[in-house]
Parts: sequence; C-alpha cells; structure tokens
Amino acid sequence: MKKYTIKDIAKLAGVSKGTVDRVIHNRGKVSETALKKVNNILKEIDYQPNLIAQSLKNNKNCHLCILMPDPEIDPYWAPCIDGIEEALNEFSPFGTTLEYVYFNPFNKDSFEKQSLLALKSEFDGILLAPLFQKESIAFINECDKIKKTYFLFNNDLKSVDSQKFVGQDLFQSGRIGAKLIHSTLKGNAEVAIIHIDEVFKNATHMQEKEKGFRSYFNELKDNSFSLNTYKLKHRNANNLKKTIKYFIDTHPEINGFFVTNSKINLLAALLNNSKKSTCVVGYDLLQENIKYLKSGIIDYLIHQNPKRQAYLGTVFLADYILFNKVIPNKNLIPIDIVNSENYMGYLK
Repeated sequence: MKKYTIKDIAKLAGVSKGTVDRVIHNRGKVSETALKKVNNILKEIDYQPNLIAQSLKNNKNCHLCILMPDPEIDPYWAPCIDGIEEALNEFSPFGTTLEYVYFNPFNKDSFEKQSLLALKSEFDGILLAPLFQKESIAFINECDKIKKTYFLFNNDLKSVDSQKFVGQDLFQSGRIGAKLIHSTLKGNAEVAIIHIDEVFKNATHMQEKEKGFRSYFNELKDNSFSLNTYKLKHRNANNLKKTIKYFIDTHPEINGFFVTNSKINLLAALLNNSKKSTCVVGYDLLQENIKYLKSGIIDYLIHQNPKRQAYLGTVFLADYILFNKVIPNKNLIPIDIVNSENYMGYLK
C-alpha cells in the first residue's frame, strides 16, 4: 500500500502543501472549496496519519491515573485490568504510562481518601469508576476546577452535564431484566428487586436498573405482577448470608428474582433448586455466577463487559490527551443476555 506524503495529497487535490497541512492538523483557515477537495482525496486514499511521528513532534507524553475499585475486594473489577493493560500496550509507543489507585468499593471514605491521590499534578488524565454518587460528583467538580481531564466508565452520573462516559444504558438493562422475567413467568408472579450489599441512596447504577425494571412493568396493559424492593446488606459476609437466608425463608411467595449487581451467586447458593416456576436474573460472568447458571438456578445473566468498558475508557482518554481527538460524551456498548446455552462464547 502506497504511503502518501503531504506533497502527494496537495498535488492530487490541486492545492498547496500548507492547505493540506492545515486540514490534516485542523489548524488555520481553509476555504470550503479547498477543504472539500482535500477531504475527498483523504477519503479516496484512506489516509492514515503517522500518529507516532505526530506524538513525537508535539512532544506529548501521557501519564494516566486509573481510579477504580480494588479487584482483590470485589472480583467484578478484575477483567477491567485486562482491558486497561490491552489499551496501554497500544498506546505505550506514544509515551503513555499509567498508575492504579484502588479504593474499597464498599467504603466511601476510602474513595474520598484515594481520590485525593488522583488529583496529583503528574497525572494528565483520570479514568474513574464513580460508584459513590455524591462523592464522585464532588471529585469531578474538583477536576473541572483544576482542568484535569477525566473519563468515566461503568456508571453514568445522570446529574452531571457533559461528562465523558463509556458503559451501558443501565436504565435499559433494567428493562431487559424485567422483560426476561415477564417472558418466563407470564403472569400472577411475585417479583423481588434485590439490591445486595450496596448503599442504594448513593448508587446511581442500582437506582437506574430499578427504574428501568419498574418502568417496563408499569407500561404493561395487563400487569398481574407484584413488585417489591429489598435491600440486603450487612457488615460482614457471614451475617450477609444469614440475612439472605432469612429473606428467602420469610418470602416463599416470591418466584421472580432480579438482583441488580454481580452478587447474585449469594442468593443462588441459598435458593431451593426444587422450587418450580421461578426466574432468577442477575449480572456479570463471575465464576460463581456461571456455576449457578450452568446448574439452572440462575436463568439469565446480563453481561456488563467490564473489560470492554475499561479498555475503551483508557483508549478514549489517551486519544483525547495525545491527539486532541473529539470523543462523544456518551459511548454506549451493547447489553448481552447470557444463559446456560451460550455462556461459553463469552469466556476466554
């Protein structure tokens, strides 16, 4: 494949080399006629700029901070590391480096403490998983004050304007969960929306899922489903299991279970598999979740693809800092439904 120089492109377009340079690097004034001529040629030859040379010319490096939950505490976040490292391999030739700053996903004080580290001057940009709504909004407001570039993944803070975000439409994923239960149970069902081990009032990701779930049933013309919300939380794992066991034992009427996070395995481990006419829907392809999916206790898992989210978030952040690429504010990825028949296709 021929490599075209600015001189080649100028000759093909019938304009000066300076005009081509201004179009390619988006600087200076160019007439509409010249702009159209150059862009037509660029499209025709499928022009790809030499980004490494461009980065060296601009003398730009990129040191990123990854502010995210500790995967040792919550395994949901472990695939994110793979995605981030994959993106780093692509951008390391451009002088990109990064540093992980972990916080406890169940402790807002840990987030506030660690977020101060992310504001250090040596970081050119921050990739953030904003689990705690109030504290995350305060943090990105501080980023705006000091003009620190940031990008959000996994959770979209609805109350903040013009934020850069990559992830799923969590309202829509809640509607999908409702559709799965509705299609499986048909009618006259007692359905539980279950939030496990989270501070619901400060977790927009769980709020959005419940809003979407309820909106689906509210729109049904003939709705014979009864919906109730339950928040199951305790200070330690053993007591949490007792809390879930007590919930199951005292609510034998429930046959539809929608768990809004990856901890559905805690519920599945205690459910009576012999109970008929149930539908259990939750999130994420953790090893324990897949075990109960294979055994038939969990009917569906909604795959949030944390690896893909973290990969794209890192790529978008580096592209913006290094090459001034225009990144859309909202970057949504598909919502995948996984069952016992297709889960293998989602594993490594």
